[in-house]
Amino acid sequence: MKSVKLSVAFVLIALLVASFSGPAFAQAGDAVRIGVFLPMTGGVASYGQMEWAGIQMANRMKPRVLGRPVELILVDEKSDRIEAANAVDRLISRNRVHAIIGTATSSNTMAATPIAEKARIPIISPTATDPRVTQNRKYTFRVCFIDPFQGEVAARFAFNSLKARRAALLIDRAQDYCVDLANFFRNNFTKMGGKIVQTTYCQTGDQDFTAQISAIMATRPDILYLPNYYAEDALICKQAAELGMRIPIMSADGAQAPELIKIGGKAVEGFLLTGHFEKEGAATKLAKQYIRNYEGKFKMEASGFDALGADAYFVLLNAMERAKSVEGPRVRAALAKTRKFEGVSGVINIGEDGNAVKSMVILQVKNGKFRYLATVNP
Repeated sequence: MKSVKLSVAFVLIALLVASFSGPAFAQAGDAVRIGVFLPMTGGVASYGQMEWAGIQMANRMKPRVLGRPVELILVDEKSDRIEAANAVDRLISRNRVHAIIGTATSSNTMAATPIAEKARIPIISPTATDPRVTQNRKYTFRVCFIDPFQGEVAARFAFNSLKARRAALLIDRAQDYCVDLANFFRNNFTKMGGKIVQTTYCQTGDQDFTAQISAIMATRPDILYLPNYYAEDALICKQAAELGMRIPIMSADGAQAPELIKIGGKAVEGFLLTGHFEKEGAATKLAKQYIRNYEGKFKMEASGFDALGADAYFVLLNAMERAKSVEGPRVRAALAKTRKFEGVSGVINIGEDGNAVKSMVILQVKNGKFRYLATVNP
């Protein structure tokens, strides 16, 4: 009789456990955890805030993968390399994430990737364009173009479209991104027959550029190339206008932030840059859905950095679906086979080297806004 009572008790316990093992219980304890590390504060906080907005919107549009809810875990890397490495270590060791999105800048991404590589956790950057980010890395990917392509396109546009033959450079020597991009521009511009007539330097955080601008004006260039971040570029433009410089000024994706226009004002009218995305050039079905949802939610225009944040999320979930798994090695293999993915910023192809092959847009500031000029395919 005692054994019968025990059997009944075990049956009741089994039924009780089963009642908690349905869909609701599985959702609560079986989320796919995606870590995000971005500069939410510090010198390039604008990049991180835009990318985070794009990632959140992508999550609202696609909140589940493989039948499981997606949980986003954000850590602020504070625009600092050491903090970036610490953020990834925390996401892996404490939060046990399945994959990671981040970060916005190349130097901070490179500081963090060795940790993810060792743990065999895929990491995908929205906007780290330095080619070294993915070199000798197996688990590191990006959804943006790389700087050799960006420098080549800028040089071709300056030489062919603007008919520039004499170029000057003002480079932030504190940032590897700026120095390397300047070299890619220089090499391509001179190869076509152009001449670099002046090269000057600044440091992140500088406020006075009058000496550099005066030296540049003395050499009478046809174009000034500024491969820097938005804050320095905006101040350079303001001071160049005050000193009477009247030549085209061109930059790169690091300048595509609203702060460029807020700081530069009328001085950045006509400012040219190579960028990742502009909604006037949006061509995919996902892009149009994203723009509608993003602008409805945030009451502002979708732009390059938020679009790339969204693409990092969408590409990652697509890889998980094709891998039919969230295990690091399987997701990594699927990411490396990403082909013809119609993302927000365009069609994305990723290979074993972790780099995205994709188009680029040329933008110009007109009437206080970034405006689309052309699309350049690789």
